Amino acid sequence: MDKRPLGIFDSGVGGLTVVRSLHELMPTESLIYLGDTARVPYGNKSPQTVIRYAREDSKFLLSKGVKAVVVACNTATAHALEVLRRELPVPVIGVIEPGVEAALKATRNRRVGIIGTQGTITSAAYQRALQARLPGIELVAEATPLLVPLIEEDWLEHAATQAVLEQYLRHFREAGVDTLVLACTHYPLLKPMLAKLLGPEVQLVDSARTCADFVRGALQVAGALNGGPEEAEIRVYLTDVPVHFTRMAERFLNRTLENVEVVSLESPASG
Repeated sequence: MDKRPLGIFDSGVGGLTVVRSLHELMPTESLIYLGDTARVPYGNKSPQTVIRYAREDSKFLLSKGVKAVVVACNTATAHALEVLRRELPVPVIGVIEPGVEAALKATRNRRVGIIGTQGTITSAAYQRALQARLPGIELVAEATPLLVPLIEEDWLEHAATQAVLEQYLRHFREAGVDTLVLACTHYPLLKPMLAKLLGPEVQLVDSARTCADFVRGALQVAGALNGGPEEAEIRVYLTDVPVHFTRMAERFLNRTLENVEVVSLESPASG
């Protein structure tokens, strides 16, 4: 039994969907979340910059005594996961590998779609991993940069959001995909609208839930679960407080958020 907390970071508040899933699966695990809201988004930054940010985020979490680091950001996972695994003294888990596993289990016709930020799609991390595991798979990957701002405006049921999604989803319908990977931790909040637009024949792979399942399995194998009977706390740190943060955070977490603290991350000259 390991009572140390789990550390999770993302470029903004989207990773709170991972925190929510982790807490639902493992309510006795203490969770420390860092949202780098002062530098969001990571999706349009260079790989070198994303790696530097990921190192700083991880350094902060390590200072809190975490037993593992969960990279709840698809762009940071794509660009920085292997660097962090080499450099950090604790296990590091990203969101891409669990999403790939779930997509391979879900697809029936071997036609899989992927939506994410520009950085995640351009990195081709999902595409390479899926093709390596299932040669001959047909993939349709598209950057969907307008979705995060719409979600952060809380326009989850807005006509404008539906219009944007209908345009983005056109290629996936034409390709006949039966599985769509939501390769951004903001996107699970759009699952009701996506399900309505795509219909029941298309399976939605939620990167937040699949990552949480993967983390629980990894902790079980390592004997590092906290088996205490009491519900553990969730502590949230931000590098800036966005407008409407409380409303957004409660939507992402599905609970009232407490223990929020604003912190500053030092930026080294190189990285």
